Amino acid sequence: MRDGMHDSTPGSRPEGDGTGASGSGAGTPVDGAGTPGDGTDEPGRDRVGNLPVELDAFVGRSAELGALARALDAARLVTVTGAGGVGKSRLAARAAARSAPADGVWRVELAALRDPRFVDHAVMEALGLTDHTTRPPRETLLGHLARRRLLLVLDGFEHLADACAELVAELLRRAPDLTVLAVGRRPLGVAGERLFPLAPLAEEDAARLLAARAAQQGVTVATDDPAVREVCRRLDGIPLAVELAAGRLRALSPARLLERLEDRFRLLTGGGPDALPRHRTLRTTIGWSHELCAPGERLLWARLSVFAGPFDLEAAEYVCSGDGLPAEDVLDVLGELLAQSVLTREETPAGVRYRMLDTVRAYGADWLAAAGDADRLRRRHRDWYVGLATWCELEWFSPRQAEVAGRIEAELPNLREALEYCLTGPDEAHLGQYLAGSLWFCWAGCGRLAEGRHWLARAVELDGSHEQSRLKALWVLAYVAILQGDTVPALAALEECRRTAERSASARALAYTEHRTGCLALVSDDMERAETLLRSALERYRELGELNSAVLMGQVELAMARAFQGDLPDAVRLCEDVRRVCEDHGERWTRAYALYVLAFAAWRKGKPGQARELLVDCLGSAHGFRDLLGSVLAVELLALVTVAEGDAAEAAVLQGAAGGMWPSVGLRLFGSVYYNAPHELCEATARNRLGDERYEECVRQGAALGREEAVARALRRTGAPSPGALPAQRGPEDRGRADMRQPAASPTRKGGETAG
Repeated sequence: MRDGMHDSTPGSRPEGDGTGASGSGAGTPVDGAGTPGDGTDEPGRDRVGNLPVELDAFVGRSAELGALARALDAARLVTVTGAGGVGKSRLAARAAARSAPADGVWRVELAALRDPRFVDHAVMEALGLTDHTTRPPRETLLGHLARRRLLLVLDGFEHLADACAELVAELLRRAPDLTVLAVGRRPLGVAGERLFPLAPLAEEDAARLLAARAAQQGVTVATDDPAVREVCRRLDGIPLAVELAAGRLRALSPARLLERLEDRFRLLTGGGPDALPRHRTLRTTIGWSHELCAPGERLLWARLSVFAGPFDLEAAEYVCSGDGLPAEDVLDVLGELLAQSVLTREETPAGVRYRMLDTVRAYGADWLAAAGDADRLRRRHRDWYVGLATWCELEWFSPRQAEVAGRIEAELPNLREALEYCLTGPDEAHLGQYLAGSLWFCWAGCGRLAEGRHWLARAVELDGSHEQSRLKALWVLAYVAILQGDTVPALAALEECRRTAERSASARALAYTEHRTGCLALVSDDMERAETLLRSALERYRELGELNSAVLMGQVELAMARAFQGDLPDAVRLCEDVRRVCEDHGERWTRAYALYVLAFAAWRKGKPGQARELLVDCLGSAHGFRDLLGSVLAVELLALVTVAEGDAAEAAVLQGAAGGMWPSVGLRLFGSVYYNAPHELCEATARNRLGDERYEECVRQGAALGREEAVARALRRTGAPSPGALPAQRGPEDRGRADMRQPAASPTRKGGETAG
């Protein structure tokens, strides 16, 4: 597709709507139809999309599944509603997995999202879309979905209902082949919506569920045991309640469980007199599980509610320890909460992490607020994630760079929660500015420019008490705006940063400000000024003893300025030095841009094989960091190398693939005389060899590739030159400009990231 953003990335595992997940290993809610091996199909295999694989038995719900499938056939918007814990998420996932739209099923988990302004971003992220431009994410979504036939599952939207309703209404109006399956505790209220109220499980299915979850813990119970049946009746067949009860069967017999359950029902009530019975029952059930916990377990449950998403043991130990819960006891208490299905455990690329279902978290938050301890715990949560961001910023310039990228990805919900706390508290503005600035590597290096712009713009609007924190936020804001091609806000931020830094004699802020100003001059075709500013900034860095990815990217930018002015040997010398320092420190992100410049030099020297080898390394790193600009630059230059090797058709395909990616980067910076010339040379050569019709056909073929497909295609070539390969240098007919003043594109939009 020409928008170049149709890449399948694994979606987050379902957090559910309060349904328990004992034994699932993924926080997956329960209830459903068919168990593995019972003759039913196993949905989700070989499908396009991001639905997670089911990890435990799906019990009951045969009739509901059929009815929901028929509703999806008859309406473009179906909303599954019901009480928390009734199994909405699991039923919707099962039904979605059985559907087969041409462009797949894509699930958006909204339970951890707090800010309605990020709903569009969440949908983009679930679809695997990346857009570095200043255009609204809604525009990107509409462009992506306009020509696709897919099913979009919006799960856990109830706290964002207004924002979701607005988005869904517009998507359905402008994407005629889109179907939406919404999952929440209330309707969206959009025209054409078909409601699908979900009732609790029937007694027979509830007993089967209880027995199945008990069996996962090594406990055998009979589904026809009168005590089992009575427990399920008392719990109204709500899957979450059944699972919480099953979690106690390791210690209690069904009969003893029934006795304790009776006691707790008399003790606890939930909701007011106007609340639905199921809502009162659910709260009673969670309250009963809470009462069965030991005091330390109840305390940890309440304190863990401050986490907005998955968390690791170290975070829990820091945030939740103290005042009745020593840090050394947190692991044991956390293990008990796991055993009782209050928490679930996940294996992730960032290591073992723990997740609390949303309904369970909300119950704990009520207890935390009642104890008057919520604000203290939120401050501890903030402190942990400010510290984490500081550590990650330092480790970005190290062999742990890839680990840092994965860690930050996993921690985003909690980092957002910390940012929101800092930027809304009366005395926290300086910490918000520091945190938003310290995450520059996440915004610029890991493909999150739009989100970074949001937090940074909010941060600099506040009057903080620490000038250095504000200066940091300003130069990072300028950098992000430059990368988005938004010159005016970038200039405004740089000017304010320069004035403040001069007044406060902040040598470090002046160095970064001068660096960013040089970067802006470079992408604006003012090469002499760019060189002057970048040399001065690098000298300031040397005086300060500053060495990090930002400094090295500034040297890559200087190399580009030299190359644009015709001094290729000096550009190579500068980038070889960057390459050496990066390899000494295990740094790969800035190194990728140095390799890009060296690859261009190799092509100019008539060594396409060497150029390809460098570009494959460059592209692998850039794509691994979700760096869209670095990826598209490498693909563009690979197209030029490919036509030099004699394969004009494949070069045209790669140009088409890059053309589909560029709109998400921002074309305004790349239409200049310097940046566009290599693309024009590749196109002219390929057209000459293929003819206009064949060239355009190949370009269309490349434009239809998703980003993952395009990168895979670019990387799989051997690089062996074809017979009759074109020489790297241009012939007389190509010499419309001075030698070496037309590199394929500059790394500078990713250059000059702001270190702490």
